[in-house]
Amino acid sequence: MGSGKTTIGQRLAQKLGLQFHDSDHEIEATTGASVNLIFDIEGESGFRERETRMLDKLSQMSDVLVATGGGIVLSEKNRQMLKQGGTVVYLSTSVEQQLDRLRRDKTRPLLQTDDKQAKLLELAEIRNPLYESVADITVTIRGRNVDGTIHSIMEALKQFNASNQPAGQAGETSHGS
Repeated sequence: MGSGKTTIGQRLAQKLGLQFHDSDHEIEATTGASVNLIFDIEGESGFRERETRMLDKLSQMSDVLVATGGGIVLSEKNRQMLKQGGTVVYLSTSVEQQLDRLRRDKTRPLLQTDDKQAKLLELAEIRNPLYESVADITVTIRGRNVDGTIHSIMEALKQFNASNQPAGQAGETSHGS
């Protein structure tokens, strides 16, 4: 939450020639209701069920970059879909940076509390180990602008892809005749 995943995801998808999807925005488009309204009517558990169904749909698509909602890693089923669905990039950010970005945000149901910092610390304690468990690549946001973050992700993807090529293919190049 507040890591910039939608902004970064949109720009990164453009650079990589992929379609971009934000799971929360897709849920809103499908239901015609905001995430806040879904939380109000169905509670967090109802939203999480919708989130799992949307992740299932998005993870079956090809040539896409998906930005997920911050709590998507809470479900073991979701973590399995993420691991099987493609390369997972975790945008790690500090609670202080999240607080700075989200101080006046009224759109995130879990932050509608008097002590946003305490809530973000609580969420980080639960979620960060889960993010780390599914991440193929972790990029720390702290101190980077969007372009710098995208550059870091692109470099990390190159290294990740090179190290995950089948044996005998790493470093090979094709030559035209």
